[in-house]
Amino acid sequence: MDSQLRHFSQPSALNMNGEDSSEAIPILSEAIPIWPWFVFLAGAMACLVCSSLSHLLACHSQRFNFFFWRLDYAGISLMIICSFFAPIYYAFSCHPYSRLFYLTSISLLGFLVIVTLLAPALSAPRFRSFRATLFLSMGFLGVIPAVHAVVIHRDHPQIFVALGFEMMMAVMYAAGAGFYVSRFPERWKPGAFDIAGHSHQIFHVFVVAGALAHSAATLVLLNWRQGLPNCDVSPSVLTQT
Repeated sequence: MDSQLRHFSQPSALNMNGEDSSEAIPILSEAIPIWPWFVFLAGAMACLVCSSLSHLLACHSQRFNFFFWRLDYAGISLMIICSFFAPIYYAFSCHPYSRLFYLTSISLLGFLVIVTLLAPALSAPRFRSFRATLFLSMGFLGVIPAVHAVVIHRDHPQIFVALGFEMMMAVMYAAGAGFYVSRFPERWKPGAFDIAGHSHQIFHVFVVAGALAHSAATLVLLNWRQGLPNCDVSPSVLTQT
């Protein structure tokens, strides 16, 4: 991982095949930032910390219950928002306007979702399906930039490897949401899964598995971007979306 999480700089006289390209358009030598990767890690850790605090303290009182479960929902939304930063940043590193549009859109939408979920009325059990739908909707918004990235980088197999990991992540999150909403298996045998094996525990297992799949996709994209020449500084590239 150390080799993947380093700043990378390519000599301007080398092209993608390693051949002499001194007569080609000059390539700007710049470091590949790793802060988007840490944005994802921070969001994932914040989500799990909020969840841990909720499970630990929500039983203290009714006031704590309302506050910490809303904090838990906000943490899930924050993790979803932060998950977009690394793949979008690296996939659209040479398309700054597309990158800005996608990151700004998901950040604004995520902020609105967090504000909505912090409303006390939406903490009621009857809104369980609504909350799950909000989380899934935010996650599946990633289909649009994913398709865009595949179109502009269709000649790079690493994009499809990362896409495979992201599809795995989507399956994990969707399966977890399914257990969360259905309350299976405890709804079929009340009391048998009070300590272990109930739907919320299964939900968390799928969330962690999805986060690991997304982490793998992010590292694939970071390693791929580090292996490419830096962006052409000509206006035609900087204005391409």
